[in-house]
Amino acid sequence: MATKKPATPNVSADELLNHYREMLLIRRFEEKAGQLYGMGLIGGFCHLYIGQEAVVVGLEAAAKEGDKRITSYRDHGHMLACGMDPKGVMAELTGREGGYSRGKGGSMHMFSKEKHFYGGHGIVAAQVPLGAGLAFADKYNGNDNVTFIYFGDGAANQGQVYETYNMAELWQLPAVFVIENNQYAMGTSTQRSTKSPSYFARGQAYGIAGEEVDGMDVLAVKAAGEKAVAHCRADKGPYILEVKTYRYRGHSMSDPAKYRTREEVQKMRDERDPIEQIRDMLLTGKHASEDELKAVDKEIKAIVNEAAEFSKESPEPHVDELWTDIYASEDV
Repeated sequence: MATKKPATPNVSADELLNHYREMLLIRRFEEKAGQLYGMGLIGGFCHLYIGQEAVVVGLEAAAKEGDKRITSYRDHGHMLACGMDPKGVMAELTGREGGYSRGKGGSMHMFSKEKHFYGGHGIVAAQVPLGAGLAFADKYNGNDNVTFIYFGDGAANQGQVYETYNMAELWQLPAVFVIENNQYAMGTSTQRSTKSPSYFARGQAYGIAGEEVDGMDVLAVKAAGEKAVAHCRADKGPYILEVKTYRYRGHSMSDPAKYRTREEVQKMRDERDPIEQIRDMLLTGKHASEDELKAVDKEIKAIVNEAAEFSKESPEPHVDELWTDIYASEDV
């Protein structure tokens, strides 16, 4: 019997180019953040998203205005994908006044009320029950907004995740639980740490629908995201997406990643890179020329360099900034 080939994605040239631009912006931004960290301009922890760009770009393509997102401390890509200004993000990484949290949050803790981005959380899996709270607010208000709750394969073994699953299904919350399974958590492979590595299937115990997705394919992620949000908007309760992805760098900038071989990482770069896949589709489909894509890359590099310069020129926050935003304002 002949193997059935997957259907060609119904996607326009403009959509392909937009996915390419968004993923390339995250890649170049993170590369620049790594440079600034090495120069001592970014302090503390810094967790880069290089290799995982297709996850958040694909899911943001399935989102609408009003949808919320909350994630872990590997969060720069999520900020950029939901439309936050690279200047404000980079300035926050460097702890400057021009940052989204005015220099108080750093890499792991920044927010944007305008973009419905609720962090950036440093405690493993802490964002999961908080995300359920965001989804509960939308359920209570009777709108059709969805909350994307991102967490990793390491966090997927935390007890509070399953307490949240139970509440989310019990109350039929419009929450898309996104497990960004980059297969190594903080440094231990899923084969060594997890007896039941099919994370999405754990939701079956609570009656939560879900599926596994190729997280290196932005179009596959978008299609799965559209299915998940349709499920939630139809008041059918939560949905779990286990997105199989891969980070090229260590867990953080201080991690030499000796738990895997260079050959393994290079193989993923050569054969499965999400940006190169879309680039090939653009070129082979004659949707863009080499020169046009080079121009896009040049434009993105200029945006990132401008963000880096802005962050260097932005002043250190005044000491009085310590006492702002402790309590919610009356207009929240």
